[in-house]
Amino acid sequence: MTANDRGPAERPARVITRTLHDGVRRTVLPSGLRIITEAIPTTRSASLGVWVGVGSRDETPALSGASHFLEHLLFKGTEKRTALDISAQIEAVGGETNAFTTKEYTCYYARVLDADLPLAVDVLCDAVANSVLDPADVETERGVILEEIAMHDDEPGDEVHDVFTEAIFGAGTALGRLISGTEATISPMTRSQINRFYRTRYKAPQIVITAAGNLDHGKVVRLIRAALAGTPLDTPGAPAAVRDGSRRHRIKPPTTVVRNRDTEQAHLVLGCEGLGRDDERRFAQGVLNNVLGGGMSSRLFQEIREKRGLAYSVYSYGSQYADAGVFAVYAGCAPGKAEEVLALIRAELAVVAAEGVTAAELARGKGMAKGTYVLGLEDTGSRMSRLAKSELLYGDLMSVDELLTRVDAVTLDEVNALAAELLTRPMSLAVVGPFDDGAFPSAR
Repeated sequence: MTANDRGPAERPARVITRTLHDGVRRTVLPSGLRIITEAIPTTRSASLGVWVGVGSRDETPALSGASHFLEHLLFKGTEKRTALDISAQIEAVGGETNAFTTKEYTCYYARVLDADLPLAVDVLCDAVANSVLDPADVETERGVILEEIAMHDDEPGDEVHDVFTEAIFGAGTALGRLISGTEATISPMTRSQINRFYRTRYKAPQIVITAAGNLDHGKVVRLIRAALAGTPLDTPGAPAAVRDGSRRHRIKPPTTVVRNRDTEQAHLVLGCEGLGRDDERRFAQGVLNNVLGGGMSSRLFQEIREKRGLAYSVYSYGSQYADAGVFAVYAGCAPGKAEEVLALIRAELAVVAAEGVTAAELARGKGMAKGTYVLGLEDTGSRMSRLAKSELLYGDLMSVDELLTRVDAVTLDEVNALAAELLTRPMSLAVVGPFDDGAFPSAR
């Protein structure tokens, strides 16, 4: 089943459990909340995540940053626990807990010894379902977030990716807005607005709870049901809407955006519209990315850093969403070398678009992709994340063997056809460094 095949998340009248793969089981509660676990008996740890299918793209422009603000606040206290209780109870057993927000989902997670999984379930479920959002905590975290935004602005290597995202999608659009929000949106945001967003968006059908490690699925389900009993997440809600690519997010015409900063390095991102998350060519794009800029043996790294010593860091990457995607190249170099580096990047992209990659490069790119998939599953945290992302983003969980088969099936013709299409698309350029607005020629 693909994401385009699935309908709204289920809200069954009874508990429904089924086995997805060896060791992986999925339960849907009557509320519509989904629980997926992977039993790994050889470990002595367990990782738990509460994943909410709500991110920065779900906010209005006026509420930009609300998801990230809420992420901070849900660890500040419930009726049962103070902020200190939440952190101290997990740390007392040697565990760790944290959270992060993306454009399409928010995750709250913990990693503990297997014997302490019941505690992690109780603490995380309580925090996500029962936060009180105390007004004093709202003001405290507002200050923290404003400092976080300021700190991010002091990191030009991070800022340039935000500038590029705004250049591609448009500032103020669903995918163009900053996950953190801005000072202009965070400063006036009220406790009432945040609480309304919390109680409106955090509904059971939007929640996926995943766990991986030395665990028993039935016991995990019972622990979660007990922890959520009587809370807002124990109540059936409207089925979760499914994101898909039926309507593409609009991409802006190619542009060059220069952000003047008094920096020692110039930071460049050159890129174009890429593939959406459900595009079957995403495996070919992964291989192409590895060949172009996915490691030290990649074309861009060899040409720009190894042969010429023009940049310390240079790589390519793809970002995929339900209805859009980008493919881009980043380089950090001395300001005086920026135009030369940019010319070399453009030249390498043009060569690959025109001539394709070699059979040897295809084999290396596929080997890198397979190794990344498998080695990325060596701990319970990555296994837990894989379960959630498969459910939230794709509505389907491929086995590791299925993933490797899909990579192996990528052909030289597929990669070269994609390169010819992708790398000749109009490119936008983002630059952060000591430059005036007209320092770079218009993007092609």
